[in-house]
Amino acid sequence: MKLIIGIVIVLGSVFGGYVLSHGHLAALFQPFELLIIAGGATGAFVIANPPTVIKAVLKGLPALLGGNKYNKQTYLDLLSLMYGLFAKARKEGLMALEADIDEPEQSDIFNNYPKLKKNHHLIDFICDYLRLMVGGNMNAFELQSLMDLELETHHHEAEKPSHAVTTTSDGLPGFGIVAAVMGVVITMGYISEPPEVLGSHVAAALVGTFLGILLAYGLAGPMANAMAEQADEESKLLECAKTCIVATLNGYTPQIAVEFGRKVLYSHVRPGFLELEEHIKGQKS
Repeated sequence: MKLIIGIVIVLGSVFGGYVLSHGHLAALFQPFELLIIAGGATGAFVIANPPTVIKAVLKGLPALLGGNKYNKQTYLDLLSLMYGLFAKARKEGLMALEADIDEPEQSDIFNNYPKLKKNHHLIDFICDYLRLMVGGNMNAFELQSLMDLELETHHHEAEKPSHAVTTTSDGLPGFGIVAAVMGVVITMGYISEPPEVLGSHVAAALVGTFLGILLAYGLAGPMANAMAEQADEESKLLECAKTCIVATLNGYTPQIAVEFGRKVLYSHVRPGFLELEEHIKGQKS
């Protein structure tokens, strides 16, 4: 919804201001100029990026319509999930988690949070490191270093689609100039025509520059930033889980371990201490 509102504001302001200035919208309708700009930018995008990034962009752009995927409720569920796992391990021993982490789809603890279970990367992240805690002899420093490496790799990979769209956005004004220059070349063929005919061709050529700049700074650039924000939100979810796991490995109680995780969250999605405590009690009852 936020994406649609933003597009409406951008296009409404630009074209509305143009019309209010007594401009004619028909003069801006230059489909061949748009073909040159959009087609050229799309071709450059395909040349510059591997298939995996292209697929990620095609998947990520529609996801912008959904807005923020991770809200306060998401983090309440995550922290409650971590508390449930840590409490069971503290009461029954780490080996008691073996069945839960080997088959999370059959685990009563994981099944309490169906929305989180849909995030397979998060569930795999939690289960992999709990499995290392159960079956390995890694200390907290070694496990944290390994998690940091995975998070760095994940964040780098998650940002590739936004970087690809940013690069395409940077190239759109250039393709606008290409379209304008080609329009001027065509215009030169009408140099002997009356001024009104020549003027219409010059105007059509200038529309290419206008469209390239509008598409770059009004649409593609902001979309790239929004995709980068989504990647950052995904990384923050994993960082919260990492912080909880490291805290419990350092010997903190489940209550304190999830408090460590709560503290790394952004303020607009961070649940309050009592709010989290009530949510955990609600899940236990």
